[in-house]
Amino acid sequence: MRVRNLAASGCLLAALSFGIAACGSDNKSDSGSSSSSSGGSTSLTIYSSLPLQGDSRPQSVSVVNGEKLALQKVGGKVGKFTIKYVSLDDATAAAGKWDPGATSGDARKAAQDKSTAFYLGTFNSGAAAVAIPILNEAGVPMISPANTSVGLTTDQPGSNPGEPDKYYPSGTRNYTRIVPKDTIQGAALATLMKQDGCTKVQLTNDKEVYGAGLGKNVELSAKTVGLTIISNEAIDKNAANYRSLAQKAKAAGADCFIYTGITANNAVQLYKDFASALPTAKLYGPDGVAESGFSDPKKGGIPTALDARTKVTVATLSPDQYPPEGQEFFQAYTAKYGEDNPDPYAIYGYEAMKLGLDAIARSKTGDKADVIKALFSTKDRQSVLGTYSIDENGDTTLTDYGVYGIKDGELTFDQTIKAKAAG
Repeated sequence: MRVRNLAASGCLLAALSFGIAACGSDNKSDSGSSSSSSGGSTSLTIYSSLPLQGDSRPQSVSVVNGEKLALQKVGGKVGKFTIKYVSLDDATAAAGKWDPGATSGDARKAAQDKSTAFYLGTFNSGAAAVAIPILNEAGVPMISPANTSVGLTTDQPGSNPGEPDKYYPSGTRNYTRIVPKDTIQGAALATLMKQDGCTKVQLTNDKEVYGAGLGKNVELSAKTVGLTIISNEAIDKNAANYRSLAQKAKAAGADCFIYTGITANNAVQLYKDFASALPTAKLYGPDGVAESGFSDPKKGGIPTALDARTKVTVATLSPDQYPPEGQEFFQAYTAKYGEDNPDPYAIYGYEAMKLGLDAIARSKTGDKADVIKALFSTKDRQSVLGTYSIDENGDTTLTDYGVYGIKDGELTFDQTIKAKAAG
């Protein structure tokens, strides 16, 4: 995604596979020969699994760059441990986004490697639902820089029956994340639409774990703020168009439209059809479409004519709203990668890696079980994102969401939304 004041990262695909100091990055694992971190080895491996193909690739490249920068800052070492970094791809060219087979393959690779210290991923919540159980059974710590689906960690509104327990077959939590869950994003979107004067909102979702769950959260929060949701329609991502659905919304008097889902599930066509049927309606979306594949018409995104009508939320802010540590990160990122305006998700990749490295240091042993305990004991951590803790569910205590508009295909920071999740 390209963002004005927080613009897109782009780097050569080859950059994902070259080594950093003592921490080589490749797609190969020494699972058969590595010794366990609890067995006296001083070599640990950190795996990253993100969609490096399709619409989410620009964001994922930025996350990887942030991860590598954090590791480089400590010289590829934590105490007595030398760290190897392995970047994996959970997307396929055929899918054009994350793929269940690729995702499970990445998770199994890390689970079978005795040297694994922790796993950085996933980007998509649906992918997390596939990966968490595999890593949980193997006792591998997991830190996500981007997942927001409520059911991954709690049974709060927006979750599905059986969540989150079905993701943790061992009975012990191993998953943490550094972005606020969708009870917060749903409230932020509802608050934003109410603030913008919406009265009747047509809601659509893409049926995936993330999109369907977030849609429920938007509905619940809309009731809290006194906003009418006409209906919550699950779309067919393979549909040729959504004109009929858009005409129904027009007949119902919709003055605003929102989609909860990801760009790859035909989001651009959806927005085109609703924008045409509702020529004066305001258009909204979540972090699932906060990327160049949605915002930039040169990359297949929505027409520039829709820029002034469209706003999206994402759990990142303007650089000047971060603490000094965060502002130092942006300077370091620019110096390393030559980008004046890093993609917002770069800082989340950086902090996810920093949190994991800190957990290794606090664990003393580097053993996976001890790293998990250290992650869940994270309290009042002063970071590039601000001060936060990890709660008993694995969630961050951070709650701010950024609102972005679009100008000439680039996301532009507009404001910060401080919203309270609906009860």
